[in-house]
Amino acid sequence: MWIFGYGSLIFRPSFAYEERRHAWLKGWVRRFWQSSTDHRGVPAAPGRVVTLVPEPGARCWGMAYRIAAERVEEVLAHLDYREQNGYERHRVILETREPSLLDALVYVAGPSNPHYLGPSSLEEIAAVVRSAHGPSGSNRDYVLRLAEALAEAGEHDAHVMELMRLL
Repeated sequence: MWIFGYGSLIFRPSFAYEERRHAWLKGWVRRFWQSSTDHRGVPAAPGRVVTLVPEPGARCWGMAYRIAAERVEEVLAHLDYREQNGYERHRVILETREPSLLDALVYVAGPSNPHYLGPSSLEEIAAVVRSAHGPSGSNRDYVLRLAEALAEAGEHDAHVMELMRLL
């Protein structure tokens, strides 16, 4: 089984995996449109984390992790807990540098969950990120580590880069 990470799973997977590959998900973009009251913020002062939003023609880079068959249940239980704040599992097809496609699971927080904030200006998002802090650390660090991972991979994400500039 493969898991696709496009946010903190890129720089902090926190589960055992057999293999890791650069991967792209067509038709989706990464956006800081999800509230975080359990990792990068608290209920009284939520932070902002990424989710995926459909966008025709788009291509979102991330990391694909292959999970050993005997560890699938354990890893999914861990991720279901970690991504509990409104994220749901979806099956997707990923492109990789290799000629084959990967059938994978991805966690997406869509508009139907209570923590989904939807579109906001990057200035509004930056104002939240500057001050939010939760059990997993500062919201600013989350953005910084994601931007660093994108840069190391040679990938450009205008949404993330503009947010970094504003911070």
